Amino acid sequence: MNDTPGWASPGSAPSDGPDDKRQEGTSQSGDAQDAAPQDAAGQGPQWSKEQPPPAQWSAPSGSPGPSGPGQTPPPPPPAPGQGWGQGPGGPGQGGWGAPPQGGGPGGWGNGGWGGPPTAAKPGVIPLRPLGVGEILDGAVSTMRTYWRTVLGISLTVAVVTELLAVLLQGFFLDDSATNAALDNPDATPREVLNAVGGIFIGAGAVLVVTLLGTIIATALLTTVTSRAVLGTSVTTGEAWRDARPQVLRLLGLTLLLPLIVGAIVCVGTVPGILLAAFGSSDGGIALAVIGGIAGFVVAIWLMIRFSLASPALMLEKQTVRKAMGRSSKLVRGSWWRVFGIQILATIITNIVSSIILIPFTLVAAAVSGGGVGLLDSTGDSGWAFLIISGIGSVIGSTLTFPITAGVTVLLYIDQRIRREALDLELARAAGLQGYGTAPGATPGG
Repeated sequence: MNDTPGWASPGSAPSDGPDDKRQEGTSQSGDAQDAAPQDAAGQGPQWSKEQPPPAQWSAPSGSPGPSGPGQTPPPPPPAPGQGWGQGPGGPGQGGWGAPPQGGGPGGWGNGGWGGPPTAAKPGVIPLRPLGVGEILDGAVSTMRTYWRTVLGISLTVAVVTELLAVLLQGFFLDDSATNAALDNPDATPREVLNAVGGIFIGAGAVLVVTLLGTIIATALLTTVTSRAVLGTSVTTGEAWRDARPQVLRLLGLTLLLPLIVGAIVCVGTVPGILLAAFGSSDGGIALAVIGGIAGFVVAIWLMIRFSLASPALMLEKQTVRKAMGRSSKLVRGSWWRVFGIQILATIITNIVSSIILIPFTLVAAAVSGGGVGLLDSTGDSGWAFLIISGIGSVIGSTLTFPITAGVTVLLYIDQRIRREALDLELARAAGLQGYGTAPGATPGG
């Protein structure tokens, strides 16, 4: 009979295939037991009258016996550790130990062994540890899928911020009295000091306005991105109601981090400055440079370590101190990865912003120079430059705000999935029943 499992049931008629199929896995005793009963003529009912001589039958596998001429014994079983598909037919030919091909119960994904199962994806990212491309794609997908809310928030914040910045620059930084005092070589020290003070006041006011706009956009877009992970849309009003209790804390965090950076760099350079003032100037300058570089390196290290504090503060409703501690815990052991992703996102946003801003800047320079003839080169040229370049800044900020905020939030979620199996909580929040317990689920990292 054919001894291949599943091809013929025991007791059925032997197949008419060649002899080499019969000799695989068959013993002499098995041949005798499986022989069909003899009829009156001494021949089996389905056996040919002309049987091959016994000398041409090779010895069964595992039992002694000579092989006939031209016959080779069956190949030995594969050695341990050969892996899948290392059977008689060679690698990939499906011999002993070959894995099941195609679908079937108990396999991964669709039932095969081709790879890990596909993670659930209720929103813009799959619920598993993310790659760099998936983080960037998730930020862009959030902007593309929920464009009304995302672009509405970023456009509103960018317009208000840039409008205030243009007004402040027009009234303070481009003041004719200030410019005349700085350009006049005969100006008194008091006039120069007043002019410089006005410039610093105007620049500081612009910086504060920009910072406030960035904080509000970050707070709102953090809420939108976190809902996009669950596949849930959110309106601007809902995002503001959710983010409003944490805005002041986010402001404190945003102001605290630059102060920490400035303090570290100052600590690194002050010894060199003191040495240059009261001792050797060359040695003091060298020490100040070395200390400044060391302080700058430490400041970068701390900034990356605290880079996830903003989403931790907004999504976990933490205080500033606890949010910084959470960020430090999540980044620990993954500093270089977080640093690389943050730098990559910064480079991408700067490139996008520059591509948009450069043409507007060139047009603004041409208009302010009087070449176009729309405005006077003496009175309103400064305003023309500020307005036209401000339009470019609004467009650039509208597109870069969502990318920056989205990458930070998704990086925070990715680190929590890797360390705390946050994907289980996200799956429950998204309404995925049995996630993490059903076959094929891949929770956590």
